[in-house]
Amino acid sequence: MSVVKEKLRLDKYLWAIRLFKTRTQAAEACDKGKVKYNGDSAKAAKSVSVNDEYEVKTEAKRWRIKVTGLLHNRVQFAEAIKFYIDITPAEEIERLQFQAASFHTGKRPSKIGRPTKKQRRDLDSFSDT
Repeated sequence: MSVVKEKLRLDKYLWAIRLFKTRTQAAEACDKGKVKYNGDSAKAAKSVSVNDEYEVKTEAKRWRIKVTGLLHNRVQFAEAIKFYIDITPAEEIERLQFQAASFHTGKRPSKIGRPTKKQRRDLDSFSDT
């Protein structure tokens, strides 16, 4: 794993630390102005340096990250989180937790909804008589 190269593109870095699933998505976010450096939109080709701070808006949340190391290749999440510090403001984290609490997960509550196989047999025998 090469970590000591001198230049690293912003889109590649955001992809490598797993803020985006693909490098293309990271580049598109930069193009659309969803990645900011010092309050200004950052281009995908911008060189990343240690101690830079970025505001990144993903579908899930608004991140504020501080670069602690340059990561050139995508690695597993446990390794990737060592290359940045999440300095997201507390109010944003609270907003996300509130959203998550009020968001319906899509899973059905147990024993409610579609009948079980036994209940279907009982219903079928009920309607056959």
